[in-house]
Amino acid sequence: MSLTGYALTSKSERPTQASMHVQTLVLGSGCFWGAEKRYEALPGVINAVSGYADGSGFKATYRNITAPSRRFSEKNYAEVVQVTFNTNFLSTEALLKNYFESHDPTQLNRQGNDIGTQYRSTILTTNAEQLEIATKLKQEYQTYLTKAGYGDIKTIIKPLEAFYKAESYHQDYIAKNPDGYCPDHSTGVVFNQAEKIEVDNSELLLGKQIVIIDSHDYCPYCEKLKKDVTNDYKGSIPITYRKADELDKLTISSPTWATPTLIFLENGSEVFAHQGYINRLDFYKVLGAFKLGDSEAYKVAFNARTDSPFCKEYDIFKNTPDGQFVDKLSGEALFDTQDRFKSGTGWLSFTHPVKGSVTEHEDNSYGMQRIEIRSKSSGIHLGHLFPKEGPNRQDRYCINATVLDFIPR
Repeated sequence: MSLTGYALTSKSERPTQASMHVQTLVLGSGCFWGAEKRYEALPGVINAVSGYADGSGFKATYRNITAPSRRFSEKNYAEVVQVTFNTNFLSTEALLKNYFESHDPTQLNRQGNDIGTQYRSTILTTNAEQLEIATKLKQEYQTYLTKAGYGDIKTIIKPLEAFYKAESYHQDYIAKNPDGYCPDHSTGVVFNQAEKIEVDNSELLLGKQIVIIDSHDYCPYCEKLKKDVTNDYKGSIPITYRKADELDKLTISSPTWATPTLIFLENGSEVFAHQGYINRLDFYKVLGAFKLGDSEAYKVAFNARTDSPFCKEYDIFKNTPDGQFVDKLSGEALFDTQDRFKSGTGWLSFTHPVKGSVTEHEDNSYGMQRIEIRSKSSGIHLGHLFPKEGPNRQDRYCINATVLDFIPR
């Protein structure tokens, strides 16, 4: 096939081809924000730029393509990503397989809740070989989708005429908006069927569980959640990661296309959910409501209440054998039995905490000047520090037993 009719971009946007191994593809799979970041994460991708293509009759701007009058116009531009890649490290076939697997190409002019011609599935090629590969993969992927019960692929494949770079605020959008989610509209159908692993959700049907919906591809919000929250989590309620197509047997009412989505389950049924990234302290507030309910422990942890002296938890913990007291939510070690002493006050008392496990805060409530102690990992209220009130004028950490769990040495 002749290369006549192929134009990489308009002149102002045309990338420099450093070698024959550097190519560009323009791909549309719904909203370009998440797609741009996903392509950037692929080894071999040199650059990914959000923009507009395959429209005519008006200037390609975000305001123009989102006008209600053009929502279903066949002349509307599509939201696309111009991917520049090195074929020595990422083949055209591998890139296009990732493209097909990362969205639902059977949806016409939409992806999930995003509806309109700007969200159409499209592949705009820059050479004849790309066109041939894209057509072949579309046919191959159709067979897998048909077996999985999906309809016909609606992806448009044709040569690129012009690419228009989107406004600056659309570039690296996810990096500029760190607290959100990535849309994952993938079907879960993959080219290599041998890689498809069947999951067993039987354990998720028992008791309290936390399921976090992860992305089939790279999702920066998912990685940030792992780094900031879940990688360090040691709590007693299990956290399990699943893809949106791996929720068999679970009763879930919330949408599952946003990654991450945190679903709090009891006996396999959703109690409540949180869509998108959540910071560490807010995560533990939600977990506290889920695990503790309207208990005295919740009031102590989040409303800075105080246990009744000589409460039942104190009676349980005052004579425990050698071990550590841990945060009831995060599971992080807070105090050690070797530093415990009997103060006669009716509250657990320690000479000092596990190093680096607590934070100190000024507390002027009830007309008193005190030092409040909180858990560094979860931010929950633990009690107060009374300097030099312990044995041999050591400090006394007066701690509420209801917000602790005990782990023997």
